[in-house]
Amino acid sequence: MEIPKTMKAIVAYGKNDYRFVPDFPVPQGTGDDIIIKTEGCGICAGDLKCQKGAEMFWGGGIHKSFVRPPFIPGHEFVGTIAAIGENVKSRGGGFGPGLIPGDLRVGDRIAADQIVPCGECRFCKTGHYWMCQPHEIFGFLSHLNGGMAEYVRLPKNSVISRVPKDLPLEAALLIEPYSCAKHCVDRARIGCEDIVVISGAGPLGLGMVTYARLKNPAKLIVLDMQDNRLEKAKEFGADLVWNPAKVDLLSEIMELSGGYGCDIYIECAGHPSSVVQGMQMIRKLGRFVEFSVFSENVELDWSIIGDRKELDILGAHLSPYCYPYVIENIANGKLKTDGVVSKIFKPEEWEEAFLCAAGTKGDLKVALKF
Repeated sequence: MEIPKTMKAIVAYGKNDYRFVPDFPVPQGTGDDIIIKTEGCGICAGDLKCQKGAEMFWGGGIHKSFVRPPFIPGHEFVGTIAAIGENVKSRGGGFGPGLIPGDLRVGDRIAADQIVPCGECRFCKTGHYWMCQPHEIFGFLSHLNGGMAEYVRLPKNSVISRVPKDLPLEAALLIEPYSCAKHCVDRARIGCEDIVVISGAGPLGLGMVTYARLKNPAKLIVLDMQDNRLEKAKEFGADLVWNPAKVDLLSEIMELSGGYGCDIYIECAGHPSSVVQGMQMIRKLGRFVEFSVFSENVELDWSIIGDRKELDILGAHLSPYCYPYVIENIANGKLKTDGVVSKIFKPEEWEEAFLCAAGTKGDLKVALKF
């Protein structure tokens, strides 16, 4: 496969300074690298918050700067191998099941975990590669450019999984977000007697809904402010869907649970009010799982966690060991994907794509196609 010298790319030069560049240099691989030709890349809420200058990315207050511009954003990408370094024997650094065993070929269709683990820190050495201390991830660093470009360099230790060639692009683009959703739901340890509330029915929330349905909880309840998203959640397996603007959530959950509250509350709406309402809705000794990335501080009476309810508070980050399961079950239809990717744009149309990805026009997942 012949690789050109330049490519189309979206490049971040600073806060609110993202540009379409028609002739950005194509990444040059070493003997340890793989170069992929990008098929498409989803636009994540994190990409939007980074573009707008959120402190957790660019620094400020208690946050140190994380990004290193200029960089190419995007971590929800899938593509085909265009070139393989001569030293590439296996990928993933030994981090778990389902990784490619060393028989890679040009033309293979693959996807990569968002993080590229170092393989040397205490987390990597104990199998917790997603919490790698250097924590280098695609789409925020100038030396680890992401998928909003025609070509992407996958360096040594990239965690790679095969993607069926016949899987439609709209489904393949959900591998990364659905893998994050799976890890979050796994953290909740859902049982068949649990009343589960998932707050937020965006693309990640819907991934949680379709996977949580497979856990067969006693009741699966989904919250969102947009009725079209609630309809999709119902289609994906929710037993009940409630709009907080139209329903007295606390009254409803107390009536349903005999006055106790829900057993598990998963927060993926990304708004402070979702955290507060979750703390009100959850029962004593319940489990609260936090997934969202917030663009503003959350104020909460922490005495609820200890003195009043003795809650288990859990976090969920990235998608460790989840790609193989998600790819298999998207492909066989057990994880529902219909209608989640609502619009696909050309890279030249990235500004309109980012606006739609923010939900301004009722979209769910929006992507760029290369």
